Amino acid sequence: MSNKVVICGINTATLPNLSEEKSNELLKRIKCGDERAREDFIVGNMRLVLSVIRRFHVKNVSIDDVFQAGCIGLIKAIDNFDLSFGVKFSTYAVPMIIGDVKRLLRDGNSMRISRSIRDTAYQVLKTRGEMEKNDEEVTLQKIADKMNVALSEVVYALDAISDTVSLYDPVYNKSGDTLLLMDQLGDEKNTDENWTEKVALTTALGTLGGREKKIIYLRYFEGKTQTEISEEIGISQAQVSRLEKNALSSIKHNIRA
Repeated sequence: MSNKVVICGINTATLPNLSEEKSNELLKRIKCGDERAREDFIVGNMRLVLSVIRRFHVKNVSIDDVFQAGCIGLIKAIDNFDLSFGVKFSTYAVPMIIGDVKRLLRDGNSMRISRSIRDTAYQVLKTRGEMEKNDEEVTLQKIADKMNVALSEVVYALDAISDTVSLYDPVYNKSGDTLLLMDQLGDEKNTDENWTEKVALTTALGTLGGREKKIIYLRYFEGKTQTEISEEIGISQAQVSRLEKNALSSIKHNIRA
C-alpha cells in the first residue's frame, strides 16, 4: 500500500468515518460514563484531526507530535461537548484542535499560515465590517452564509490569524522598568460575586427542559433570531417566543430562590 500514511503508528487509511447518527449515539453513551464509547469516538474523529493539521506548514517538528497535539485538542473537545449546545461536534472541536496544535508550534516559530487561509480570514473581517456598517445582525454563521463558505472555514480562518501571547512576555512602563504582561492584568470578571452569579445561572439553566435550554443557547450564546431558531428546531416563531419567555421567567425564579 504505497499510498498509505502512517502517523503515530496508525495507518490513516484505516480510520473509520462516523455518521451523524452514530456520533450522537456515542456522545450520549459518553455522557453516561461509557469509556468504550469514548475510545470509539476518539478514533472515529481522528480524520477530523488530520483535516486540521494538513493545513499547517511546519518545519523542525515531527508530524507525529503535531498529530498528538491535535488529538489532545480533540479529547478536550469531547470532554467538554454537550449535545444541548445545538451545534455539530466538528464545529465545536476544530478551534480546540487548532489551539493545541498552535501551542505546540508557536514556541519554535515553526508555523506558517497558508496564503489561502489568510485570504479567507481577511475576507471574513471585511465581510464582518460591511455587515456592521450596514447595521446587520452579525454572527459567524451569517458571515459564512454571506461568503458562501462553511461555518468551520470561518472559525478556522479567524483562529489561524489570531496572535497568541504569553503572560510572561515583557512589557515596559514609562520609566523603562521591565514588567511582565501578567503584572499588568487584573481580573475584574472572576470576582467572588460574579463567580457566585455564574454558579447560580448554571444551576438555573440546568432546570430547563431540553428544548427551552436549546432556545436559550441559540438566542443568547449564538445570537440567533427567533425566526432562525424556529426554522432550526421546527416550531413556529410564536412558540419560540413563548418558550423563551417561560425559560427566562424560570431562570429568574431559580436565581432569586
